[in-house]
Amino acid sequence: MSILIFIIILLILVLVHELGHFAVAKFAKIRVDEFAFGFPPRLFAVKKGETTYAFNALPLGGYVKIYGEDPNEVTEDTVRSFAHQPRLVQAAVIVAGVIMNLVLAWVLISATLIFGIPAPVDNNDGLAVSSPRLMVTEVSTKGPAEVSGIMAGDYIVTLSDGVEVVSATSPDEVSSFIGSREGKLVSVTYEHNGVSQTNDMVPVMGISQKGAAIGIYMDMVGTLKLPIHLAFYHGAKKTWLYTKLTTQGLYAFLKGAVTGHANMEEVTGPVGIVKAVGAASAVGFTNLMLFTALISINLAIINIIPFPALDGGRLLFIAIEWVMRRPIKASYANAMNAAGFALLMLLMVLVTYHDIAKLF
Repeated sequence: MSILIFIIILLILVLVHELGHFAVAKFAKIRVDEFAFGFPPRLFAVKKGETTYAFNALPLGGYVKIYGEDPNEVTEDTVRSFAHQPRLVQAAVIVAGVIMNLVLAWVLISATLIFGIPAPVDNNDGLAVSSPRLMVTEVSTKGPAEVSGIMAGDYIVTLSDGVEVVSATSPDEVSSFIGSREGKLVSVTYEHNGVSQTNDMVPVMGISQKGAAIGIYMDMVGTLKLPIHLAFYHGAKKTWLYTKLTTQGLYAFLKGAVTGHANMEEVTGPVGIVKAVGAASAVGFTNLMLFTALISINLAIINIIPFPALDGGRLLFIAIEWVMRRPIKASYANAMNAAGFALLMLLMVLVTYHDIAKLF
């Protein structure tokens, strides 16, 4: 199920990105030959005007074929080709995909605030949450809690050692109760998808430095829900914050890669994202929407990096052409993009290998 959700999310994100290129190209009266849903082989196509709308078999995204992106293919209709547009128009077409991903993130984050999303009691710009409860935010691998079936998104209700029963009203209270009961049987009552369950487990040392533990991370979480006007306002603020944090994190990683200190464990590829999608969807639909928004922001930031085969690389070529006052040779640009694409595929393989290695 997680794989299917991941494919749907990827499809939406890529199509929204390509829709940005498509819409601005159409607005600038540049000829768009094809807008494709998925990748070949083609299932069927519908032609409307000059544009073919294709539906392909591999639902892993989509693409837009804009006439004249490769100057060598321009043999007619020169005025409406991409290659013969002003540099500013070319840049607008390229950057539109990135902007659309950021707009999508803003809409999704705002929607979560309208419908209501689980949010920690603290760190909400002073906004109050309703009905705070103790939520499991993360579960340690192979810890007693994971073995017993507790998952991220579950709510801890009570704990008992057979003599004393305590209500889970704060992370400190739970940690204190469990931390003093190493090797003793503890019954944990928790709520999973609205259903109350009770499992027995034995706290062990080595997970936490504060004492015995069952391997859960907790936070007081309530529901943050806002009216539409406030939701879009705070949605914009959160989109900007997440974009800034993502940019800073990516910069730190790239800097580490250049100096030889990059930590590949911090990078997540398709396999890791599928796992994260499962965890996000387990918490609830609004949490999955927020996760999708974060991926959309990541896609936007990565795409704007000035590297061949990415939108940022194409923007760099446009900037160079503007400075030189003449176009870069198409053969050189195509070779650079092909090399950049090959390096990106190699990086994807490496990241996927690390994702799989983490599972074991």
